[in-house]
Amino acid sequence: MTEAISVIIPAWNSALTIARAIASTLRQPEVAEVVVVDDGSTDDTVDKARSVAGNTGRLRIIRLPANRGPAFARNCAIENSSAPLIALLDADDFFIEGRFRSMLDGNDWDFAADNIVFIDERFAELEPRFPSFLPEPFFLDFISFVKGCTAASGNCNAELAFLHPVIRRTFLSSHQLRYNPALRLGEDYDLYARALAQGARFKVVRTCGYGAIVRPDSLSRRHSTDDLKRFCDVDDVVAELCAPEELNAVREHQRFVRARYELRRFLDIKSSAGIVAAISYGVRNTGALPAIIRGIARDKLEALLEPTDRPNPPRYLLPGTFAEETCVGTFSSTSRKQAAA
Repeated sequence: MTEAISVIIPAWNSALTIARAIASTLRQPEVAEVVVVDDGSTDDTVDKARSVAGNTGRLRIIRLPANRGPAFARNCAIENSSAPLIALLDADDFFIEGRFRSMLDGNDWDFAADNIVFIDERFAELEPRFPSFLPEPFFLDFISFVKGCTAASGNCNAELAFLHPVIRRTFLSSHQLRYNPALRLGEDYDLYARALAQGARFKVVRTCGYGAIVRPDSLSRRHSTDDLKRFCDVDDVVAELCAPEELNAVREHQRFVRARYELRRFLDIKSSAGIVAAISYGVRNTGALPAIIRGIARDKLEALLEPTDRPNPPRYLLPGTFAEETCVGTFSSTSRKQAAA
């Protein structure tokens, strides 16, 4: 039998989505409690959250007086929850029904994650029946995870840090691990990397149980230049924990994040002081020029190719083998083929 689960949900101005997020957790029989941390919202997030819980007694809401960021809110939820397993959910996402049924088999893991389906917000009011993937479990080691978060390593998506695992509370406690509250970007990468460096068994199955809503104005897309700078510094801490043979992967990831920072810094200067000042910055920082040029070219190409008038079809984080002969809803018929991430 699956151990009881505490679902933790940081929420900031999430009145439009929080009810769906909570409802998706309460329909999971393994969930003992849902802890929502309202992170200084100025809308009616709390009222919407209360409206969906009914008399289940499984919902707890904690209100912070000011916005402290998702890492701080998650730490607060962890400290104010009690179940042996902790599941992460963002306030604009949802769990697919039956998520934990086969995901948590066995005791051979400290972190257990499943596949994610990314859904355009214009499909957000729909919840199609998702095809079943064969579990095909595998374990992430430190290098595989860090490279899976690094576009420069050939992984164009660089999205493994988007995984939303279930975490054993005992592992967090025994290694004194929490989210870094100074981070508003990269807090998941930071925690997972530090956990793996300290021996975490990170199991991943390809069954799909997490629905992530993709919005152009999501918090993860509204990061600042300072957020990127702090994210760059994360790998200095991770480097101190990892083995010598793992260091190259960490430094490659750091260069990948620093390239994003340099581009954002260039654009900030251009916006505040003009193109001449921005070019001057690039000339003075010749090491940053390749990242700036590549970033500008990539952004221009994406803007040119990105469709603006129709929703993007759902896609998966991980490739997987369909266990059913047909797919229902927004997915086309498939016969045990590999689904591209």
